[in-house]
Amino acid sequence: MVLDDDTSKTPRNDSLIGNLTGYLDTRIDLVRLEVQQKATTIVVSTIHGVALAILGLLVLIFFSVFAGLALNVALDSAFLGFGIVAGFYLLLLILVLVGVDKAAFQGLANKMLKDTIYKSDKRQA
Repeated sequence: MVLDDDTSKTPRNDSLIGNLTGYLDTRIDLVRLEVQQKATTIVVSTIHGVALAILGLLVLIFFSVFAGLALNVALDSAFLGFGIVAGFYLLLLILVLVGVDKAAFQGLANKMLKDTIYKSDKRQA
């Protein structure tokens, strides 16, 4: 005579397994939505940053041309104003290459990323 004493087929265990499966599915969906939201935020921030960089570059170029032309008029020269503006940018480049350490930029990047990642994480620990 075979006794069917298998307790894993009770309705209580079936509902527990169903609830656990539903929880895992919901958790996976939540992780997918969080990843999608972070990816969307990164794409929007990148597009915004590139647009600002392009507009900033255009402003810098036109302001430099304006400063060169204004110096040309003030110095009564056809090219000396542009030479002064170019020398200013060369001096700025040398100061950045020699004087600014990459650690300053690394610290700034770490702080920015830390603030964004941990502010967007709304889950309770």
